[in-house]
Amino acid sequence: MSEETEVAEPPMDAEIAARVSAENMRLLENIDVQLTVEVGKAEIKIRDLLRLNEGSVVELDRLAGEPLDILANGTMIAKGEVVMVGERFGIRFTEIVDPAARMESI
Repeated sequence: MSEETEVAEPPMDAEIAARVSAENMRLLENIDVQLTVEVGKAEIKIRDLLRLNEGSVVELDRLAGEPLDILANGTMIAKGEVVMVGERFGIRFTEIVDPAARMESI
């Protein structure tokens, strides 16, 4: 008569779980994302779009001085303002979207 014994796996302790989580995070850190800064939006008819030329002005839905939307792969992650970095434009993050709210929008 042979008796089979089940071998139970030991529960994963907090240290191992933290290490696995850190390793997963390191994998994600090297993924490229597209960062976009949105000044505003406008909806126009195609005939008006076709009439646009150099010097045309399109009114956007945002007031001057209002914070700009910062998106990562199309998902809003923050609000910010334009700054100069040497000869280039930059964006200063002024408000970060709550991570839970970000997850709801995905």
